[in-house]
Amino acid sequence: MYRFLLSRQWAILTLVALLLIPTMIRLGIWQMHRYEERTARNQLVSDALGARPVPVERMTSPGHTVTSNERYRSVTAKGRFDTGEEVVVRRRTNSDDAVGYHVLTPFVLDDGKVLLVNRGWIPADAPSQTEFPEIPAPPRGEITVTGRLMPDETTEASGIKNLQGLPDRQIMLINSEHEARRLSAEVLGGYIVQTAPEPKGGSPEPLGRPGSEDAALNYAYAVQWWLFAAGVPVGWVILVRRERRDRVAATSAPAEDKETAPAPA
Repeated sequence: MYRFLLSRQWAILTLVALLLIPTMIRLGIWQMHRYEERTARNQLVSDALGARPVPVERMTSPGHTVTSNERYRSVTAKGRFDTGEEVVVRRRTNSDDAVGYHVLTPFVLDDGKVLLVNRGWIPADAPSQTEFPEIPAPPRGEITVTGRLMPDETTEASGIKNLQGLPDRQIMLINSEHEARRLSAEVLGGYIVQTAPEPKGGSPEPLGRPGSEDAALNYAYAVQWWLFAAGVPVGWVILVRRERRDRVAATSAPAEDKETAPAPA
């Protein structure tokens, strides 16, 4: 009764079903791994943002590479801004996706080392992109700044090409090694996104807090793939039973027609 399963059509259908089941299970496992990774990353960010500020010298030093565990840590620094060496970072957007610049100002610590401070976003309102934009001045004299510690930007991590031949005092990436060469100074690894003191008049526009990744979506995808994997054999059984029913009906139909046919005159 089930000899039709040996046909070419059903052999191919069965093989496809057997391949789909482990494939979907593996996809569900991969999505679960992504869920765990994103959950762990969200926890790292939450812990870093919730930690009490510490002096920046405890978290980084010249040549130091800021790790994922150190990223977003709140740090403080005491010194003064050096606006004479200030640069802008091109092609940066604000919360409304408007294109402008990030303002990167060297902050000279009491011991002479330099901390790179991203003071926030300003619009690209200059007549041309080759002109240096007008930047609101930071507080003068010795102050204490607070900010979120960030790793150096690279093309590999950000996807932003480090273009050459840019206008004076304009850069594409925030990188402490590059700035150390430009400034001929000891620059602490990474940079900070300034959170305090707040700028007068709201400019430069402070950068928002990092958002959390949607880990729950990966969890839902994992469950979805596993439900699909469970549905494959169920669907295969339904198709087999339907095929058997149709074949039984097809073979019994001629016999019934023969029994009901009128006798010859």
